[in-house]
Amino acid sequence: MSAPKTLPLANEDALNHSRSVQMRIRDKIVAAGGWISFEQFMHLALYAPGLGYYSSGATKLGSAGDFVTAPEISPLFGRAVAQQIKQIIHCMSTPDLLEFGAGSGKLALDILLELERSNALPRKYYILDVSAELRSRQQALLAEHAPHLTAIIEWLEQIPPRFSGVMLANEVLDAMPVHSIVWHSNAAFERGVAWENEQFVWQNRPILSAELRAMAETLSSLINLGGSSHPYFSEINLNARYFMRSLSDILQQGVILLIDYGFGRNEYYHPQRSEGTLMCHYRHHTHGDPFYLPGLQDITSHVDFSAITQTVENTHLELGGYTTQAHFLINCGITDILAQTSAEDLTHYLPQANQLHRLISPAEMGELFKAIAFVKDFPEPLMGFHRGDMSRML
Repeated sequence: MSAPKTLPLANEDALNHSRSVQMRIRDKIVAAGGWISFEQFMHLALYAPGLGYYSSGATKLGSAGDFVTAPEISPLFGRAVAQQIKQIIHCMSTPDLLEFGAGSGKLALDILLELERSNALPRKYYILDVSAELRSRQQALLAEHAPHLTAIIEWLEQIPPRFSGVMLANEVLDAMPVHSIVWHSNAAFERGVAWENEQFVWQNRPILSAELRAMAETLSSLINLGGSSHPYFSEINLNARYFMRSLSDILQQGVILLIDYGFGRNEYYHPQRSEGTLMCHYRHHTHGDPFYLPGLQDITSHVDFSAITQTVENTHLELGGYTTQAHFLINCGITDILAQTSAEDLTHYLPQANQLHRLISPAEMGELFKAIAFVKDFPEPLMGFHRGDMSRML
């Protein structure tokens, strides 16, 4: 499939790598009888050992990569998140932190340094990341900028059997492989991937998974095609549901804090959102072709926060809050943190003010990104959700 004309060209080494990923996925399709689900395609494109986007050595984050996350934009983000974590730590006896998908390690660094300034360091800061390459980058960054804190930092290979403290995931759910569904003529089908004429193509099949089929049928009335002849495309993230079930099983006491972009269900599956939410990121360009240069681009889907909430309804977790990133950061005192730099010190203040604008402006990350928290045996309202509650949207 041809790329949008605006995308930059890849060099020959990158193209050869992408061809290797393409052949790996093609072989999986052939071995499966000519078709795999999009969830399988996305998993291979992102996580195939040594080949997938998050498993290879290419730079992903920052100006030299494909996209920028909030911690890369400004240390103000991590310092504000640390205020929420500090409140939680002060309410618990021996709390730990567990960050999923720590990216470059920048968020961990900013949080730890801010907690140290407040004399509120956790007993342990655990990091669980599926990417060995990113783990190496995290280790190097933290060793360089916080060598005195490395004794409390530990990398995990899998989710621990029990945990008490804060579980944190910033832009993790959006990178979990999703199933692609099309509703058409009052029926739902799973969109998968086939290999035809030396390229990947979409191909629909009946939905075989009982859980996936039940969710698609539930959503049919919400989408309300009303006999429309136009198909409706969207995504269902079963992996995020499995992830939340795992966290609910192991959390003994504490808070799960998730920050990501997405919507509540009514907005996510709005009748006018008929093209779905799949987004690909390649060298700071966003486009909608997941088959372009597999292994060289990120593939993401917005988060259905209603589904995340419903997944834990019958567990011991309770909703601790749901709001926009802007409200969450402001509630956590991000403007006060900026004010610690004198406005007369233009060299340092103006860049931080611009960074703050990107984090909280409705035109930037402020409204599309949301913060949601789930609590277990936690005694206080969370400060990050003091104002701007959006729980009614779930």
